[in-house]
This record gives sequence, structure tokens and C-alpha cells, in this order.
Amino acid sequence: MDRAEKRETVEALHDAFANTGAIVVAHYAGLSVSDMTRLRRDMRSAGGQVKVAKNRLVKLALEGTDAKGIADLLKGPTCLAFSGDPVAAPKVAVKFAKTNDKFVILGGVMGTTVLNPEGVSSLASLPSLDELRSKLIGLVQAPASKIARVLNAPAGQLARVFAAYAKTSEAA
Repeated sequence: MDRAEKRETVEALHDAFANTGAIVVAHYAGLSVSDMTRLRRDMRSAGGQVKVAKNRLVKLALEGTDAKGIADLLKGPTCLAFSGDPVAAPKVAVKFAKTNDKFVILGGVMGTTVLNPEGVSSLASLPSLDELRSKLIGLVQAPASKIARVLNAPAGQLARVFAAYAKTSEAA
């Protein structure tokens, strides 16, 4: 890799790190190519990315970002999983780590908060932004639908009474 390629890699990683919600750092030594491909595919479907780069280049890319606190975790063969949604990358990484013993989560960062492996696991247990949005919309819509049901209930009861009288008059 020549200097221009290294500079492009550092710039691309810096832009990615500056616009992410969370970054997970993990050791991946011993993973097969098919396992790594599956991890990348799962992460991509969740809206994230998995990058493997030289630790020195990653440390350069972290300078000037909120995520610079994870530079100490970059020792040995590490990969970085990140996403715009602060829960997506940790969720996929923790799920993948449960099925693969060779994928070891070292820690991560969310904003300026550096997370240990337990912090990444607890972040993964939170609902995603889309789940939270749907719950919030449901809470906002619930009172309106309840009011509509209450207002329509007397009219429905009145209609059932008229229907019952109609049936009794037809039977007679």
C-alpha cells in the first residue's frame, strides 16, 4: 500500500468514525473467510459495516473524532464494526460472538463513552432506533384510537338495540 492509498484509507475511516453511533472493536484471529463474510453480510443488513485495517492507520483515523478513546484496544488482529444506529453494530457483533468463540469483543465506544465488553453487551440488549420509534408512535396514537372507540361505542350500542327490535318485530 503506497502513501496515497494509506491517506485515502485514513480519510475514509475518519469520515466513517465521525458519522457513526457506535464502534465495536473485536479480535477475529482464526475466523474462516466464510465466517467473516457472514459477519459482514449480517452487519450490512443491519445498516453497519465491518472493517479490517492496520491498527496504525485506524489510530490515525481516530484522531479528531469522539471515538479516539478506543485506540488502546487496537492491539493484534482487530476488526471494527460500526453503524449509524448506536445499537445495530453491537447487536450484530454480540450475536455473532455467541456463535463463534474465535470472535472476541474487546470493547467499543458510543459517542465519547468508551465501553468494555459488558458495556457492549448491555448496549446490544437495548431496542434499536426503529423499534423505539415504532413504540413512540404507538404510544402517541393510542389515546386517539381510544377516544375514537369511546365516542363510537354509544352509536354501536344504539345500532345493536335497533337491530334487536327489528328482529323481534319481524318475528312477530
